[in-house]
Amino acid sequence: MEDKILTAACIYAYEKSLYAEERALATIEKYMRDTRSFFAWLGGRPVTKEYAAQWKEQLLAQGLSPATVNAKLSAVNGLFHLLGWDECRVKFLKIQRKLFRDSRRELTRGEYGRLIQAARGLGREWQALVMETICASGIRVSEVCFITVEAAAAGRVQVSLKGKIREIILPGKLCRKLLKYARKQKTASGAIFRAKDGNKVSRHQIWREMKSLCQKARVQASKVFPHNLRHLFATLFYQATRDIVRLADVLGHSSINTTRIYLLTTGAEHIRQLDKLGLVC
Repeated sequence: MEDKILTAACIYAYEKSLYAEERALATIEKYMRDTRSFFAWLGGRPVTKEYAAQWKEQLLAQGLSPATVNAKLSAVNGLFHLLGWDECRVKFLKIQRKLFRDSRRELTRGEYGRLIQAARGLGREWQALVMETICASGIRVSEVCFITVEAAAAGRVQVSLKGKIREIILPGKLCRKLLKYARKQKTASGAIFRAKDGNKVSRHQIWREMKSLCQKARVQASKVFPHNLRHLFATLFYQATRDIVRLADVLGHSSINTTRIYLLTTGAEHIRQLDKLGLVC
């Protein structure tokens, strides 16, 4: 049987196929990182199921979480499928559904407020407004580019990502702040948040700038990343409405099971709920 040799051309073909499938840019970038990592690990050896399984074991030995390992396996398995090497695909790790969220990653409303204050204290109004926009609407960081002058004026934004189109209502107070900021920046139309070169601000820039606020805001770095603002929105929205179906629609989830992940409580909160039952005499 002819050896299965993974080449840079194979990886390039995989990248092109992901673009053709209209995968999200962040997904494509991650799949490419993971695929190239596997390629480097192989070191020119032929692809076999045994080697793929060894890579899986090495990822676990590095202390990566099961979810992270599975994400990397998903990228490589997709490559194998494209190349017709399905016999080399490896099984995912079986993970029991989480009951609690890690408290070290749970951003509270108070901590969110301190991040906003820290950004304004440093004169970074755009950064404070980006965080407020994500947290007040529940949009993904990759959807910030859809926040335009026109959207703020209309009070709603149409997002088109991952082959899905949905409309998001923007709070009136947020719209007024967005329009005021746009006027200050002399932005008459188009994207409100822009980098210094005039291009739309990138998700990497938003992530980096948020991390730079940790010390001043007195918030653990493990809690400070854009997606956690979306988690906070989901938690507070559900507490106010108790409507998980509506929340799923707002977040753009096709499955309520995905939405449930956003509503996990911390272990400490679960303990408080158990204590309230009063079943220990």
